[in-house]
This record gives sequence, C-alpha cells and structure tokens, in this order.
Amino acid sequence: MTKVEFLEHLKVFTEDAIKDIILQVRQQENDKEPPPPRAAKVYLMRLVKNSSAQKAAPYIVHQLITGKDMQPEGDRGTALALVRSIFCVYNEDEQEGALSLLGLMERLRIELLEKRVIANQFQLSLQGDGLETLIYPDDTAPYYNGEMLTTWQIPAVGRKVDFIHG
Repeated sequence: MTKVEFLEHLKVFTEDAIKDIILQVRQQENDKEPPPPRAAKVYLMRLVKNSSAQKAAPYIVHQLITGKDMQPEGDRGTALALVRSIFCVYNEDEQEGALSLLGLMERLRIELLEKRVIANQFQLSLQGDGLETLIYPDDTAPYYNGEMLTTWQIPAVGRKVDFIHG
C-alpha cells in the first residue's frame, strides 16, 4: 500500500463521516442566485487548480506532511505518516461560522477516535502527540479555518530478497 492509496482511503472515510453536515457556500460574482448549502468537499494535498481557498469553501484538505519508515532489530518494520487536515467554512454570521467550523472538525475527530482504523489497514496512532486540533484565532470572517494533525501507522514495505540458487 502506498501513501497515495492511504490518502484516497482517508478521503472516502472523511466524506462519509461529514456527508450530513450541510454548510453555507458564498455567492460568487458570476452566480445569478446563491448556491445551495452543501457538505464540505474533500481534497488531497492541495485545492483544485484555479480554485481560490475562499471560492472552494467549505472544504477539507488532507496533506501528507511527513513519512517515516523504521525497522528495529528483530521487528518486521513500521511505517508512519503525519497528516495535516485543513478545514475551511464560510458563514456571514461570525458565531454560526465559528460553530460550523467546530462542528465539522468535531465530527471528523470523533469518527476517527471511534473507528481508529481505515480500510482495515491504516491505524490512527494516539502515541506521542496523539490527535491534535487547532482552530485559527485570526479574525478572517466570513471564513473560519482550523487544522487537525494525525499520525497513522501504515503497512511497512517489505524487503525484496533475491536468493542465489546453487
């Protein structure tokens, strides 16, 4: 399993976890009427090209930040992946906007903590820093942002050995 496959499974998990949280979408200059509220879109690594962060709201972006492969002596090996999940919501009402962001982040946090395993092979690690959330304190109304850091145990890559037959 590659880290790309892991992110794809995390995206599916996230979409399922948040599908019933319907959030406001900002009307753009060319829109004839306000767009209907919708669930946050989930992206991997970056937003779609030509899409500004504000036009894309509400959204979540999962970014793989670091990976680490280890094999202590006598062990089969371990692989870890640190994921940063960026959240953005829009709401003209500052209290509603802040609460919408918190609700979206809490839904995903609770689902991750309850399930802890994605696709029967990727396990949330609560060792070390555990699962960390941060709601940005900046005044960016009508957009509200936060992030979540999670560490995952992913299947280690096995060593390939060519045997010499004599």
